[in-house]
Amino acid sequence: MLLVEDHPLFREGLAAAIDLDEGFTVIGRAGSGEAALVEAARTHPDLVVVDLGLPGLSGVETIRSLLGAHPEVKVMVMTMAEDDCSLLSAMRAGARGYLLKGAAREEILLALHTVGRGGAVFGAPAAERLAGLFAAFDSASAREAFPTLTAREREILDLLAGGLGYRQIAQRLFVAEKTVRNHTGSIFSKLQVHDRAAAIVRARDAGLGPTPRRPAHG
Repeated sequence: MLLVEDHPLFREGLAAAIDLDEGFTVIGRAGSGEAALVEAARTHPDLVVVDLGLPGLSGVETIRSLLGAHPEVKVMVMTMAEDDCSLLSAMRAGARGYLLKGAAREEILLALHTVGRGGAVFGAPAAERLAGLFAAFDSASAREAFPTLTAREREILDLLAGGLGYRQIAQRLFVAEKTVRNHTGSIFSKLQVHDRAAAIVRARDAGLGPTPRRPAHG
């Protein structure tokens, strides 16, 4: 395993904690992205832990360069960065895991084992952000797919696609059942469908209802 971290105390403490696990051996340490590329070429690690806040070459660029030169390597991020941009950038670069530096040792080791086996792991804060991002993505996809629907009509269509009946939807939204039926009639007209089943098919194709969500954590 190669540790890429510019703070010596954190790097050495992490190395000591990891070395207590018989499943891992820390074979290299680097304090910058540039040094990480040199160490990776020298040691050929299976797993690399990368901090995003590196001096010089950024953590994301380091991940991208590492995987470009060693595509078989598995990368896990350990960082203080909690923002959406950092999380998505790391994922796009090829990171398989994302933990914050405050994670407990047991959580870190479990994540390393999972990533090492080819899985993906995101700590609770990152998983919550991913869930929110994907929910926003699905909502945006629905708006794009059904631009003529109002926000309330999309909400009702989503609930219809989720298998709820008119009465259940009315109870969920605190409106009269007749109101739900009126909205549904408008939905059918705008989608140019003749019945509820056809509307549900259109809705699920657009990502509404009980379609499989993207995994937020492993």
